[in-house]
Amino acid sequence: MKRMTTSEARKKDAREKIELGGLIVKAGLRYEKRALLLGLLIDAERRIKGDETERSRLIAIGAEAFGNDSE
Repeated sequence: MKRMTTSEARKKDAREKIELGGLIVKAGLRYEKRALLLGLLIDAERRIKGDETERSRLIAIGAEAFGNDSE
């Protein structure tokens, strides 16, 4: 039973990583250097920490991009 749980956890982890990679592609950043991507994410995390206005602004941008999936 434990082995099955480990397998399921690995599948869940792999799926999550694939989905996160898809966000990079959707944002148009597929061919950027990994260091740049990590820098962008670290900077964003610092900017949204405790700043609900910035968090809301970025959520709106992301929601709009998801809403344009049919385009």
